[in-house]
Amino acid sequence: MMKDSTAGFDVDAYLANSGAGRRLVQLRGAQVFFSQGDPADCVFYLQKGRVKISVASAAGKEATIRLVSAGDFFGEKAMAAKPGLRVTTATAMTACTALRIARPEFLRVMQEEQSFSNLFSSFLLACSLKVQADLVDQLFNRAEKRLARLLLLLIEYGPPEEEEALIPPISQEALAQMIGSTRPRVNAFMNRFRKLGFIEYDSRIRVHKSLLNVFLRD
Repeated sequence: MMKDSTAGFDVDAYLANSGAGRRLVQLRGAQVFFSQGDPADCVFYLQKGRVKISVASAAGKEATIRLVSAGDFFGEKAMAAKPGLRVTTATAMTACTALRIARPEFLRVMQEEQSFSNLFSSFLLACSLKVQADLVDQLFNRAEKRLARLLLLLIEYGPPEEEEALIPPISQEALAQMIGSTRPRVNAFMNRFRKLGFIEYDSRIRVHKSLLNVFLRD
């Protein structure tokens, strides 16, 4: 039976620390949390860093379908009634710290702690709404605007007074996959954005917030 939220369960403390059925995992950039075909036996909560969720076809073609930020769960297929095997791969894009929660422990805390159940349900709802927004974006926005929207979604904002922000390292091929376009077209759009002064890039892409006013104003 689910407990009342007044029972003193601290969600933040639970997600910040190792304990029964859960442990902290630290990965460097390009290391893998789990691979497509692995048993879906745990859920991760990302404390720090950025993670790429991708899927590969039988022919080896890979597509990036989601980027995970600090404060998000991933690997939630483990919570399905019959989780089976992973259908995606989760790769660290930067140095990451995540809490690995085994499926039995995740089920227990979902059933017993109302505050945790509410948090995870809110996360799932947010994911569902984002999928809908992405679908609308794919259906109604031109590729150039989809790229601008994606860059703005990816930026890691600094202090509010700063007029520019960095995004995590990501390839043009991955950007193309996420907006349903091709790498040559993304390259052309990026060059156009740079010439217009909306972005700069060398090893990292630096996005100027003026991109918001020009490309996302309808």
